Amino acid sequence: MGNSSGIAAKDVCKIRPATGFLGRARNWISSLSVSSETACYPKSLFILTGAVIGITGVILSFYGNPANTGLCVSCFMENIAGSIGLHGNTRMQYLRPEIMGFVIGSFLMSLYKKEFRATGGSSPLLRYFVGVLLIIGCAVFMGCPIKMIFRVAAGDLIAWIGAGGLVAGVYIGLKFLERGFSLGKPNDLPAANALLIPLLMALFLGALLLKPGFISFSSKGAGAQYAPLYISLIAGLGIGALAQSTGFCITGGISRLFLWGPREFTFCPKTTGLALGIGSFFLFALVASILTGQFSLGWYGQPSSNDSHLWNFFGMLMVGFGSVLIKGCPFRQLIAAGQGDTDAGATVLGMLTGAALVQNWGLAGDASGTPYEGKVAVLIGLCALFVIGLLYRRRGETFAPEFQSGLD
Repeated sequence: MGNSSGIAAKDVCKIRPATGFLGRARNWISSLSVSSETACYPKSLFILTGAVIGITGVILSFYGNPANTGLCVSCFMENIAGSIGLHGNTRMQYLRPEIMGFVIGSFLMSLYKKEFRATGGSSPLLRYFVGVLLIIGCAVFMGCPIKMIFRVAAGDLIAWIGAGGLVAGVYIGLKFLERGFSLGKPNDLPAANALLIPLLMALFLGALLLKPGFISFSSKGAGAQYAPLYISLIAGLGIGALAQSTGFCITGGISRLFLWGPREFTFCPKTTGLALGIGSFFLFALVASILTGQFSLGWYGQPSSNDSHLWNFFGMLMVGFGSVLIKGCPFRQLIAAGQGDTDAGATVLGMLTGAALVQNWGLAGDASGTPYEGKVAVLIGLCALFVIGLLYRRRGETFAPEFQSGLD
């Protein structure tokens, strides 16, 4: 990818000088309330974010969440869709508090930092459609990018194939951006618009606590495997708050490295921070998996895995491709929706719809492999993303202005 000095100049963070231990401590604490438009968070906060995600996910699996699925946006969205009656698979029905925690934690942190702002109008219906495709791709691979790293950290060698597909998809998506792809510039909106997704998640949390009769809960299968509610909720809130502060995103971190290359990695603290965050996530998850006895190196017999190598690759390629076009992976969409991005909110609703379709149409991969319907869905989805990428190009332009900040 070519170097883009305009983008790099805007995104380069400015760390305030500190002298001595007390100065560094003061800057670390005060940086939690500093806008990312004017200053960068210390690299230690990125490392902390990755560490919290990695350790927390493994602990959640240890205390009851499905193996290698301590945190998984796509799997958990399928559980939520089943619980509210959008599909009938009785093995996939539970209101996962981690998902509510991500959004509510992001919402509360953005309010605290005065960064909550209602924006939208950047092709929301198209983003809704891409949200559907993201979950289909994740379901074929049997996990989102977050779960992919947990699988790798637990010794699942097949997950590396998915990682290769994700990186390839990010690269393809960035090629379209480089040639002027744009979904339009978002505009400021009345604040009430931005409250809809946080309120929806608060309603889901209330339903989980009160358990009204119209909400379904699995008695067997993956939906019946969950950690204690208070642990899951606290984990979700903490991760949501940290991710809002740092802009943590798997595809966003990969994108920045592709986009600006070694110079960006060396001179932009945020790019370095995102890379450190992803590395920290993997290393802490690896150590936690080993210490809790959940590490098992091998190709076969791994939880949430199969040997459909080609479709694992294509499924995550679609996720990486689509995530770049809408500026963020499924996890990042939840965080952005919590801080007021209504376009991300449309994507979240699309993800919920996709979670229902995956189960109703039998698209998800399982231990036996990838179903025929899932293969067809991935091929159609990839074709759709290429068509979108071609139709929404601004000819003669490169990197539309709305992609010049906040790519992550």
